[in-house]
Amino acid sequence: MKDIVKPIAVLASICLAVTALLAFVNSVTSPIIQKAAEEKAAAARNEVLGEANGEFDTLSDEDMEKLGLPAEITEVSKAKNGSGMVISVTVKGYGGDIKLMLGIKSDGSIEKIYTLEHSETSGIGSRVVDNKSGYSDKYIGKTEDSYSEVDAISGATISSKAYKKAISIAYEGFDIVKEAA
Repeated sequence: MKDIVKPIAVLASICLAVTALLAFVNSVTSPIIQKAAEEKAAAARNEVLGEANGEFDTLSDEDMEKLGLPAEITEVSKAKNGSGMVISVTVKGYGGDIKLMLGIKSDGSIEKIYTLEHSETSGIGSRVVDNKSGYSDKYIGKTEDSYSEVDAISGATISSKAYKKAISIAYEGFDIVKEAA
């Protein structure tokens, strides 16, 4: 009987120690990771809507739900000076989620689009969502009525359609928030 109990007790002790260590590491690193993510999001907001001078009012999840915003919209930040809004959207692409942040000026034109995260295929779909590829620059100055005129990247049709879908959802949110103001 001792031959069975002793290994089980040792294994359970090891599992308990590893679990406690992982919990401790998580408690130490979680706030650091969250702070870095918030700083990255703030920098991205400033990049996509520079006219806001870094001053935004971000809608709470409760306010977004009350307004009936699409579920794909993860954040809406209105510029305090009225220059526009920054809207974050998550849509399904070819390789997984595509998370975009769009700066839409108060006149409804796109100032800039920034990709926060993506899982698109390297070299093909990633050309659509890579911030350095220049594809997002084709949308600068486009409005709700004209953004669909931008051509898809050949060979990356699903990623291109997902990108346009994200823009469409962002405009839907923009219109809802603007109307509610």
